[in-house]
Amino acid sequence: MEQAGDFLAESRALYGLLVNRPDADFGRVTQFKGWKVDDVLRHLHFWNWMAELQLVDEARLEAELTAVAKDGMRDREQAHTGGVSGRELLSAWWDQAHATAEVFEKADPKARLKWAGPSMSARSSITARLMETWAHGQEIYDVLGAERVDEDRIRNIVVLGVNTYGWTYQVRKQTPPGQMPFISLTAPSGDTWTFGEDNGKDRIEGRATEFCQVVTQTRNIKDTALHVSGPVAEDWMSKAQCFAGGQNAPPAPGTRFRADITV
Repeated sequence: MEQAGDFLAESRALYGLLVNRPDADFGRVTQFKGWKVDDVLRHLHFWNWMAELQLVDEARLEAELTAVAKDGMRDREQAHTGGVSGRELLSAWWDQAHATAEVFEKADPKARLKWAGPSMSARSSITARLMETWAHGQEIYDVLGAERVDEDRIRNIVVLGVNTYGWTYQVRKQTPPGQMPFISLTAPSGDTWTFGEDNGKDRIEGRATEFCQVVTQTRNIKDTALHVSGPVAEDWMSKAQCFAGGQNAPPAPGTRFRADITV
């Protein structure tokens, strides 16, 4: 699957950001729920492993999901990594990313896989890992003051954002206020990506990177240069959520940003 390669490429970019960093950087506190860089890597590492289990050991997956429900997510993530941190954790996460990409590369994209909620296709599962790596990677780029240079593989995240238009409302027990707005985005390569039907009223236009930031809730819409017009578009962008789990509110304006530091 192409998405398996895209997931590994996004993981490689994050690895490249961190591999030569001093140990102290792994203890930096990010703008995401007070998580440290180590916490982010631990979270990604555990759920990449869980995604691999979808294909190689379904019984172990179910046992781990039960343990997460019983012990709590953060405790299970800590237990799985054995308390390692810093460069040792980075190495473990990187090795697991390779292993996960390898099993998904060989998988049937349409295979139905068990998960915490409803089953999903293998393609959807590895796309979710790409999205999580990109989204959680953002808080690491931000706290290190590093400028991220995206590539067109983020189209996977854009498509996920488009496909979860209805989910944003479902998770809030609301009815979508209308059809999905027309979306016109500029890709990192300069190409134009369009989605939906243009009704002349509701539109979202701008950089694909910023659309991804909004639907993954790594930026508030007010902290982007996206041009949003029409009541449906404005309502959606005020609370868009492309990831599973319970209802989550976007970060408040001005609370997620690239730190103005040199590290």
